[in-house]
Amino acid sequence: MTEPSIRPLPEQLINQIAAGEVVERPASVVKELTENALDAAAQRILIDVERGGKQRIRVQDDGHGIAVEQLALALRRHATSKIYNLDELESVSSLGFRGEALPSIAAVSRLTIASRQADSEHGHQVRAGDAPDDDQMQPKPVAHPVGTTVTVDDLFFNTPGRRKFLRTDRTELQHIQEAVRRLALSRFDVGFTLNHQGRCLLNLAPTQDESDRQQRLADLLGSEFATHSANVELEGAGMRLSGWLGLPTAARRQGDLQYFFVNGRLVRDRTAAHGIRQAYKDVLYRDHYPAYVLYLEIDPTQVDVNVHPMKHEVRFRDGRTVHGFLAQRIGEALAMLGPAGANSSPSATAQPAGRGQLNQGGVSEPGRAQSSPPRQSAQPSTAASMRESRGVEQRVPEGAQQRWREPHQQRLDLAEVGQLYGHFVPAEDDSQVGHADVGMAAPEESTPGIAEQDQSGPEAAPQLGYAIGQIRGAYILAESERGLVVVDMHAAHERVVYEQLKAQVANAKVATQALLMPVTLAVTPQQAELVELYAESLADAGLEVERGGPDSVRIRAVPELLANADPQELLADVIGSLQEADPAAGVQQAVHNLLAGVACHGSVRAGRQLSRAEMDRLLRDIERTPRAAQCNHGRPTYTLLDDEALARLFKRGR
Repeated sequence: MTEPSIRPLPEQLINQIAAGEVVERPASVVKELTENALDAAAQRILIDVERGGKQRIRVQDDGHGIAVEQLALALRRHATSKIYNLDELESVSSLGFRGEALPSIAAVSRLTIASRQADSEHGHQVRAGDAPDDDQMQPKPVAHPVGTTVTVDDLFFNTPGRRKFLRTDRTELQHIQEAVRRLALSRFDVGFTLNHQGRCLLNLAPTQDESDRQQRLADLLGSEFATHSANVELEGAGMRLSGWLGLPTAARRQGDLQYFFVNGRLVRDRTAAHGIRQAYKDVLYRDHYPAYVLYLEIDPTQVDVNVHPMKHEVRFRDGRTVHGFLAQRIGEALAMLGPAGANSSPSATAQPAGRGQLNQGGVSEPGRAQSSPPRQSAQPSTAASMRESRGVEQRVPEGAQQRWREPHQQRLDLAEVGQLYGHFVPAEDDSQVGHADVGMAAPEESTPGIAEQDQSGPEAAPQLGYAIGQIRGAYILAESERGLVVVDMHAAHERVVYEQLKAQVANAKVATQALLMPVTLAVTPQQAELVELYAESLADAGLEVERGGPDSVRIRAVPELLANADPQELLADVIGSLQEADPAAGVQQAVHNLLAGVACHGSVRAGRQLSRAEMDRLLRDIERTPRAAQCNHGRPTYTLLDDEALARLFKRGR
């Protein structure tokens, strides 16, 4: 048998092999041709397809066009106007740069290019395959507006093996629509029109202002996302991040609404995806995915886009910094968010100074002055007010009180409170209750008296207002200047306790209260071994537990914030959470999961009747707690019904 000899492949076969990497389906053709149009500075792009792109794809733009002497050269492999040397490749900013798209598409279809530049009297046209060599192609004069039109007929006509793998016309059209959607999200300043079989499917005009951008977002991703998202402008580490973050309560069961752009290019990157996921970790419901449209601007020399033939993937030169920037900045932005419909977040005080802006339910307004953060009152926290005396010893680590400091709350004049909220029941005297909430420092100045308030004039009411009652033993009703606030008291208290525990762990150690007598809990031998394994993490969370025997454990101390909880029930619930924990999770994540379990099982339960003072204290705690709009499991903690929403309920004004 004769050994096969090595020989060069024909140019046509080379192009067809290259097409296998670049041209996967009709949507790939639309993407490549539209990116070329964007690189040509087009302001309007018209896309016509027939039979899901199998029969015809035509992309027309109004860009700067192609010179007549370069039309034939555009069909040659690795011929491009985007880069000329290695330095330009390493800092490329255009969407295309390989010079492979047009020759690859021409190798598996019947391709025609018509183009005209602004200084030409008419356009010219070339058809791939008209000559055996691209250099021998003679452009023909043709009537054409300024810009370029690329027509692709009979895709994969000469590679039947590829054609049979195409799906139905409807499926291929859906892929084309998604490709156009991504491109339209990348360039709000460009108009896009998509027609199929002569029927207009999408018609987007170039955006002129922020309201147009918001409308395009709703047109492309639905009004639900536009309503339940917040616009962000964040900077740091030499990078800039902008776009829309979906509210945690609007998380989805699949990651189909995640768009991440790097320097205008849509990419899939595990480092970035993990960083964004980390930012949502404390507010996301189990097995749900966040929705977002984010644009990362970074020095082009710090990102390698020459990784994937279709340029879907990139490689960051310093992935750790990018990951940290995304996780930290997005996490800080999420800490400010309120529920859908709330124009300003109760936790807006959590915004880091000088790091960016956030505007919920709309778009950011650069340069707009931020409203002054509310000042907190000297009321004791919910954890302290809900605590019953158990005769236990308090042990507060030195410096633990300095982790969080309460700003002073602006309060209404007492007469105004009566006018707005009726017979308001004031809280107990602060001097009687004290300020035992560990991790929340007492204010430096006392709350001004009535006479002082009269002198200083009326001040703004708290953002969540004042409690007016409790229903079903689970929900607090409050009236604020913005409308009616409904609070899930267990979910809200759970978030408050969780954030305080995290602050104490980060600062030093969770403040604990030693039990006068150790409490013994009967467990299985496997559970006792689990407690031994996690003893250090349990201690970090404020639970001092030791093994008392083969099938028992002893509890010596509990978190001071949860001194009112039953120790046996608390530990039993925590052990159950440990049994469901992921062993592969990091130590910090394991501690946070443990804190979340402790906060959940130790928070005020539904059915507990709260006094008016206790309800108001919980509202104040929510206002000063980051990420207070969601509990540790991603469920909403409160919702706002403004005047407009209440009027709609009763069809008023119609």
